[in-house]
Amino acid sequence: MKLTGKVIRYGDNVDTDVIIPARYLNTSDPKELASHCMEDLDKTFVKRVQKGDIMVGGQNFGCGSSREHAPIAIKESGIACVVAKSFARIFYRNSINTGLPIVEFDGEIEEGDLLEIDFEKGILKNLTRQSEGSFPPFPAFLQKIIHAGGLFKAMEELV
Repeated sequence: MKLTGKVIRYGDNVDTDVIIPARYLNTSDPKELASHCMEDLDKTFVKRVQKGDIMVGGQNFGCGSSREHAPIAIKESGIACVVAKSFARIFYRNSINTGLPIVEFDGEIEEGDLLEIDFEKGILKNLTRQSEGSFPPFPAFLQKIIHAGGLFKAMEELV
């Protein structure tokens, strides 16, 4: 799988409470969650995000509670992938389970940069800065889960 998208950038320690505030957890509707994604950190996010954009964070992205609502809100908002220097462990696994591609990468990426990500080869190209770096690609079984759109959808394909 390969994708290209424009960067929306955030810093370190973006926690699940700002990805989707707790006051909206009374619903599991992905569209409703997406309509409130990042609103406590970035009031402009839902107005400016475009389908296929790539969210970039720093260290410890997705820290906080273990809610699956956070990757669901990000994915449903149109974000194609989240790139960060590191992820909180539970967010990392919740992202895979919900079919949100994530990449651990420690290169220079700024707001508005255009990235190209090749998940099978583990290559991230910053087309704006004309730079390239590598990341460890997911094993084949995790790539299948993400390709299917999440764990439950991958399991349905096996039946």
